[in-house]
Amino acid sequence: MELDKMDENDWKYHGEGNKSLVVSHLQHCRVLRLLKFPSEDSTAEQAFRHILNIVDYSKYVMKPLLGEKYVHSGEVVKLPLDFVRQLSLKVQQERPELRCDKVMDTFSGCGLCLPNLTQLPLHHLRDHRPPICVEIKPKCGFLPFSRHITKECKRKVCRFCMHQHYKAKVKPDFFKRMYVALKNLLEEPQNNLKIFKGGELIFSCKDDAKQQPELNDLIQHLRPYFSHSNGLYNGHQPGKAILNEFIQVICSALLSGGDSNRSGEPRKVHLSESRPHCEASPFPRDLLRNGNHGLPKDSVLAKILQVQMLDNLDIEGIYPLYKRVEQYLEEFPKERNRLQIDGPYNESFMDKVKNCPTEDDGSVEYAVGKVHQYRVAMTAKDCSVMITFAPCEEDEEQQLKLEKPRFTYSISILDLDPKPYEGIPHQYKLDTKIVNYYLRSTQAPPPSSLYKERQECTLLFHAV
Repeated sequence: MELDKMDENDWKYHGEGNKSLVVSHLQHCRVLRLLKFPSEDSTAEQAFRHILNIVDYSKYVMKPLLGEKYVHSGEVVKLPLDFVRQLSLKVQQERPELRCDKVMDTFSGCGLCLPNLTQLPLHHLRDHRPPICVEIKPKCGFLPFSRHITKECKRKVCRFCMHQHYKAKVKPDFFKRMYVALKNLLEEPQNNLKIFKGGELIFSCKDDAKQQPELNDLIQHLRPYFSHSNGLYNGHQPGKAILNEFIQVICSALLSGGDSNRSGEPRKVHLSESRPHCEASPFPRDLLRNGNHGLPKDSVLAKILQVQMLDNLDIEGIYPLYKRVEQYLEEFPKERNRLQIDGPYNESFMDKVKNCPTEDDGSVEYAVGKVHQYRVAMTAKDCSVMITFAPCEEDEEQQLKLEKPRFTYSISILDLDPKPYEGIPHQYKLDTKIVNYYLRSTQAPPPSSLYKERQECTLLFHAV
């Protein structure tokens, strides 16, 4: 990528989150991630430090914990300001209205260059059908060992249960549990599922959309990938069968040992005949912490789960430790740098995460270690998993070995930004509100509040 010859017409809007916006190149398999801010008051130095923190955190913290084959740290690039400003004007009309409360960073020229994970390298593709990419956000609110509840859960009950992904007492039963969870996710994706075809978004629940995406449209996109002869109805594969095989491909990839194109011993996973069910929270925490979660050791879900389990106190246990750190910093403000409250995210920070004392000895070192562990776990609880696959030839060695058809695939983890230390009080207040809301909504009001005899009332009539 020649930075001095950047042309905004070579890039298109790809998507955005709360803190950054992504554009993808029309020809090359690259994306640019650009920061967003509430206003244009931020400085170029702040933006550069923010981008650098993201890269360092990914490189020195999340990559060692999750595995090098899953994490792409990216490269910090300095972009021409004129290019960034023209690009901002170009993509503005494509941005969802609800995301326009923040402006794209047009003053620093700092960006993050990353591979386009919705694509596969061309030399792996021998088929004319473009790759399919599935992006799943395994929100920890659906896990059996955490009480954290997402905003989506507060708005409405979702039948997608991510602990169906993670909870498994017997390994063969796990595939079937995952199947049920993913099927429900397709029916109610909310903001936890996106599907791309050839890099173009074809299935999602948009930020400002009230209706669910249409499953029949998705089936038509998928039909060319699952068009083998078994189970034809009027010359076509039934829609239900197509979704069934699509979900099996996702399950097989999630349970595999990683990226077939880079590392990969292919794994065979067979669908269990046992009955799927969801048992909510009773799965013992100590079994999870000892690694008895039923997941293949090198699978992407096992890696994410282990990092999420760094938080064994939840926010109500972390908040008092946060207050301990704050009190210490009031007395010794210069210690903030030594304790690496705001970074830098390097090997020293990683040591504090890995070597935190197991017992609370009342020290600030213990409190800081647990707070750092909590922040790392929160990153894993808010990450995304991208599974990209495309049809492959029968003789290719690295592939998902399903009965028919066969796919070459890649798995990556993204959205791995550091969670701010200053956000802990807000998270504590939010958690308290959500718990109180849940308790109120699950308790039936006393009969006396529903109807009181001899209670006087006044009827008001309004003109229409």
